[in-house]
Amino acid sequence: MSLSYRQPGVVLTDRRFTVPLDHANPSGETIELYAREAVASDKAHQDLPWLVYLQGGPGFGANRFIGRPAWLGRALKEYRVLLLDQRGTGASTPANRQTLPLRGGPAEQADYLTHFRADSIVRDCETIRPQVTGGAPWAVLGQSFGGFCTVAYLSLAPEGLSTALITGGLPSLDAHADDVYRAAYPRIERKVAAHYARYPQDVERARRIADHLLTHDVVLPYGYRLTTEAFQSLGIVLGGGEGSHRLHFLLEDAFVRTPGGHELSDAFQEQAQSLLSYAGHPLYALVHEAIYGQDARPTNWSAERVRAEFPRFDAAKALAGDEPLMFTGESIHPWMFDCDPALRPLRETADLLAARTDWTPLYDPARLAANEVPAAAAVYHDDMYVDTGHALSTARTIRGLRTWVTDEFEHDGVRAGGPRVLDRLLALARDEA
Repeated sequence: MSLSYRQPGVVLTDRRFTVPLDHANPSGETIELYAREAVASDKAHQDLPWLVYLQGGPGFGANRFIGRPAWLGRALKEYRVLLLDQRGTGASTPANRQTLPLRGGPAEQADYLTHFRADSIVRDCETIRPQVTGGAPWAVLGQSFGGFCTVAYLSLAPEGLSTALITGGLPSLDAHADDVYRAAYPRIERKVAAHYARYPQDVERARRIADHLLTHDVVLPYGYRLTTEAFQSLGIVLGGGEGSHRLHFLLEDAFVRTPGGHELSDAFQEQAQSLLSYAGHPLYALVHEAIYGQDARPTNWSAERVRAEFPRFDAAKALAGDEPLMFTGESIHPWMFDCDPALRPLRETADLLAARTDWTPLYDPARLAANEVPAAAAVYHDDMYVDTGHALSTARTIRGLRTWVTDEFEHDGVRAGGPRVLDRLLALARDEA
């Protein structure tokens, strides 16, 4: 039974659905999906078209909004919105260190997780769409990885879509994970350089923290082992509009003087723990490189291997000289499964996923070239998370897709400038701009 309740200006309804684990075997095992329906209070009884929101990640559940903030307020002017927790995230049969042992050992867990990529998410959407819309196509808004899923949707089931809107999420159609990270590390260098240009005092602060970590065994309050490499990975925040400022405030008061000398403060450690832990989104770490697997080549810890091609990211070498410490960005490394207690029990599962050679294609260039779904995409100039060159190359292959390339926002533009971003994309998709 669906339960409805109210927040300021919006009526919300909890929706639950049953879908096959493996859509190639529809009569086999099932899992449960959760989604939250949102409709403007003054339109609650109107027959409105639907928009389904696909969150970024992979591994994050849909936003838990309060009221009508960000892009949601704009969407509710004309749509009923379905905020979908993609399989394995949020309340949709979560996959984590506590639940995955129900599958068996690491091999069984890895086999299970092969069903948590964009193709399965699209087929989930198509399974539940008739129950939600009565069979009518719906609009989709895909943010980041949700955009990857949207391109897969246009490839696998375009008949289910009335409009496709993408923010910061046009994937390369054929790049191996190695190609993705070879393009990523230079972008990360630029973001770090821009941060140090804004906050030059952070050069010495970051070096001091990294040097401390090279000579001290630091374990954060909930068991996360803070190594130099883990500290460098805090650079993931630099891809957001406020990320540079957040990193600066984290670094500025990192140390306190104690009877035993200077130590990393409890406040710093608590903030670092909240940024580094994958407890709330372990699928991000487990399947992040798998979302680029489309052929017989294993991903094989791509980000870790490719990092070695960029020696400026070697902290020990930087500290031995006078180079600034390079932070890293959106990359997953095997040492994370040793440092993070939320990931530690899943290390062997992650190794098995990294070694797989049976990935299947996620996108269909021929269908994309014949696309008839009105579509628009926001492409953020020098996006740290999704390569702009790859995004624009893909945009040229999708028939009728209109792009808005902007440096007004970073990767989180749909949050920071939600109403304007959504307005612009709707106008482009409708050929009104």
